[in-house]
Amino acid sequence: MLTKNSTLARANAQLLVSAALLVEACAATAGNLSFLNDTPITYMKQRDRQVLNNAAQKALETKRDGESLGWSNEGTGNPVAIKGSVTPLDTVKDGDRTCRTVTLVAIAKGQTQSWTPTVCKTGNSAWQILKK
Repeated sequence: MLTKNSTLARANAQLLVSAALLVEACAATAGNLSFLNDTPITYMKQRDRQVLNNAAQKALETKRDGESLGWSNEGTGNPVAIKGSVTPLDTVKDGDRTCRTVTLVAIAKGQTQSWTPTVCKTGNSAWQILKK
């Protein structure tokens, strides 16, 4: 019985050490993302994201490939001024479905951030990000 208890104790100790190492690794990984702290997305509030989404929907509906539409968060109540552009690219039509790549740019406090998702819509529906 003593051998069984010591084996169990050793297994529990190994489990605790493994858990501690995992927590430490996760904390280190999260710490590596601190470079994102001052990017435009960190200053964006819900209303800012809605303004960007509205600009993206408008650009996707009205702009040809390579044409940009400017946007800003003026009037959203956010004290951090954010501006940028939306530029649709690479339109592909397949029947009633249309897909486009769109470059979204946000500039805040001297930092520029951009995203280039692929978006699609069917018929008159709203544009949605294509999940890959």
